Amino acid sequence: MRRSGIALIMTVGACWLALLSCAFAANPLRVAVMDQQVVIEKSKAGKRALEELKAYSVTRQKIITADDQELKGLDQAIRDSTLSEADKQEKQEKFQAKMEAYQRRLADFNREIQQKQQETVAEYSKKVREAAEAVAQKEGYVAVIDKGNDAVIKIVIYHQSALDVTDQVVKEFDRRNK
Repeated sequence: MRRSGIALIMTVGACWLALLSCAFAANPLRVAVMDQQVVIEKSKAGKRALEELKAYSVTRQKIITADDQELKGLDQAIRDSTLSEADKQEKQEKFQAKMEAYQRRLADFNREIQQKQQETVAEYSKKVREAAEAVAQKEGYVAVIDKGNDAVIKIVIYHQSALDVTDQVVKEFDRRNK
């Protein structure tokens, strides 16, 4: 009884696989690849977002550079051998307070920049996904896989160039995000 049950399950499973393979043979699965990073870098809206992030970082960096210069000036003043011990002590205390404020500001700015980058990545990943979905539906793909790049894990090791829809996704992305 036990052997016949296993044989029956195997027979049903084999029939099921045969039916599935016939169904997929009639309608082959079409899969495409794209590079999400390239979509952001080549699209007009993506370029704007990257420029905004860069400008945001540059303004923060200018403030940090000014603080850095002020700290260097104070450090140089402390090293001045003509200062009295009381003046030197006063400048060292001022330097220490400014250094602590500088370190807090630097940490805050780094946190702000990271948060802004994460928000931008989340927003644009969603927009890229929507553009890729539109291209996939229009072209009859059942999946579009991000092939990755050298900066992140490569998901796709090999693909035929005809499967790459990155340029189509860039066009769709631009059409949707003017």
